[in-house]
Amino acid sequence: MSFELSAQERRRQRSSTTQVKLALRTLRSQLAVLQHEVGGLVALKDADLDCLDLINQHGPITPSALSRLTGLHPATLTGILDRLERARWITRQRDPEATDRRTVRVQPLPDRNRELIGHYAGMNDAMDSLCAAYTPEQLDLIADFLRRTAEAGATARAGLVGDQPGT
Repeated sequence: MSFELSAQERRRQRSSTTQVKLALRTLRSQLAVLQHEVGGLVALKDADLDCLDLINQHGPITPSALSRLTGLHPATLTGILDRLERARWITRQRDPEATDRRTVRVQPLPDRNRELIGHYAGMNDAMDSLCAAYTPEQLDLIADFLRRTAEAGATARAGLVGDQPGT
C-alpha cells in the first residue's frame, strides 16, 4: 500500500523507514547475542539452536523440510540433528503414515525444551511488560508488520539462492 505524499512527507517517510530498518538491525543483533548466550548455557551451537527452534515451531518435521526452512545442506543438517539427538534435545522417528518407510520425522523432547524455555524467561517477561503498554489493535499492527518483515526476508533469501519463498 502506498500513499500520495508531499515532498516533506516523503522525506519524513524515508527518515522513518531508515529508523525502522536500523531498529530491526539492532533487534537482530541483540537477539543473536541473547541466543548465543543461551546456546552457551545449554552447550548448543548457534545453528543447532536455530534448528531446534524451527523443530519446536514446525515439528514433527522431516529433515528435508527442515533443510528447506534453514537453507542448510542436508549433510550439514544431518550433523546438527545428530548432535541434537545425542544431547537428547530431539528424537528421530519413522513416520508410520509415510509411503516410504525410510521417512523420518524429527520431534523435540518436551522435558529438555522446558529447560531451554527457562533460559528465555527473562526475555519473555520483558516482552510481556513491553506488550502491556500497547492496545490489542496496536499489537495486531506490530504482529502484521513483523510477519510481513519475515516474508520480506524469505523473499530476499529466495532471490539470493534462486529459490521460491517458502519452498
